Amino acid sequence: MSSETLYDKIWDLHRVAEIPGGSTQLFVGLHLIHEVTSPQAFSALNEKGLSVHCPERTIATVDHIVPTTSQNRPFPDSLAEQMLRTLELNCLKHSIKFFKIGSGNQGIVHVIAPETGLTQPGMTIACGDSHTSTHGAFGSIAFGIGTSQVRDVLASQTLAMKKLKVKRIWFDGYLQKGVFAKDLILHVIQKLGVKDGVGYAYEFAGPAIDGLSMEERMTICNMAIEGGARCGYINPDKTTFNYLKGRPYSPKGKEWEKAILWWESLASSKSAIYDDEVRFNASLIAPTVTWGITPGQSIAIDASIPTPESLDKNDQQIALEAYKYMDLKPGSSIEGIPIDVCFIGSCTNGRLSDLEKAAEIAKNRQVAKGVKAFVVPGSEKVAQDAESQGLDTIFEKAGFEWRKPGCSMCLAMNPDKLERNQISASSSNRNFKGRQGSAQGRTLLMSPAMVAAAAVTGSITDVRKLLH
Repeated sequence: MSSETLYDKIWDLHRVAEIPGGSTQLFVGLHLIHEVTSPQAFSALNEKGLSVHCPERTIATVDHIVPTTSQNRPFPDSLAEQMLRTLELNCLKHSIKFFKIGSGNQGIVHVIAPETGLTQPGMTIACGDSHTSTHGAFGSIAFGIGTSQVRDVLASQTLAMKKLKVKRIWFDGYLQKGVFAKDLILHVIQKLGVKDGVGYAYEFAGPAIDGLSMEERMTICNMAIEGGARCGYINPDKTTFNYLKGRPYSPKGKEWEKAILWWESLASSKSAIYDDEVRFNASLIAPTVTWGITPGQSIAIDASIPTPESLDKNDQQIALEAYKYMDLKPGSSIEGIPIDVCFIGSCTNGRLSDLEKAAEIAKNRQVAKGVKAFVVPGSEKVAQDAESQGLDTIFEKAGFEWRKPGCSMCLAMNPDKLERNQISASSSNRNFKGRQGSAQGRTLLMSPAMVAAAAVTGSITDVRKLLH
């Protein structure tokens, strides 16, 4: 059993009581809500005549259903308008802070909490969205929860959970030029599988992780859930503290110095014991692209789509399903596959540095004929910062559409959808069947720079060939 890891320390600090059956009642420091998974939870609260226990620890935003073209109200989609209106009324009734459209803080829930400084080391964080693992990049332990658990947190500010085991994933070496955090995490999921993390918290560590920016670390932890882990985290360090300093909700003055001392004490001890450990050499990782229908079905850009015979027997059935759905030939190259749509955005890769890297590729080039390409900033602040750098102009001159913030085509609960069997190069996190809005639509996951490379060439391309 693990001990002295960051996970163990935070778990112990937030333990309220032990529950018969083996679960622990855990205090939740920050609860993030949005329009999709909160309405039923509020209804359940209202039916029982309960109030929100700690409204000051709950923050709301709207992201999944918002259109990314015009965001004028009312939305053309009456259901989306109703969902937003319900969230507004619930926040008003229960005195919950709501980052509405036009506030300057609206955006994808996993983008706005870090950029405002709400997400801090040592916290327990919960949200009714599976990619809540993103916040672990700051040295917090963060869980995606279901609607009934959203109700529980609203009513009690606690969660009933069983403690996880801890697996350390260590990266020696450093990423090559043109290889990014998205490639690293796709490589890990491909090697370990999409179920390896079941029952675990992943701790990401090693020189390659130390060398990543905070935004890159968020990409890694965001996709821990795609490897089956309930949460993923990275120990806080100077990179973390430098990112948080001066943010609106970060500690100020003397409280800042106290906070750093406490945050440093939470990092996994040198004598920490892990339940399991695996090691990778980051310098050997190439730009990586999914070819199938799970994030684990990925390959290096210079590799071939695997044949059934080359796969483990346990992976062959879903591979056969993937070949048929994706209409891709086993043994063929992933590079050169023509694409129809290019999407840059999502809670995985819709941050400023993602747009900067994509813009480097798009600059002074043109989107290929017949390709639809669009960029969706992860938040209003990301959009503002990108526009101040002129990134919107670079993209638009290249033929990309520059959109308003939102989840967009990552999960297509809004007007942004694939059509028929279109194939997309996407910087998002899931390539499940129908994920991007069409029952026949196909998704290839990759880094934002790789999406930009695909947009200007019209096909899957090794971005390293386009670097100056």
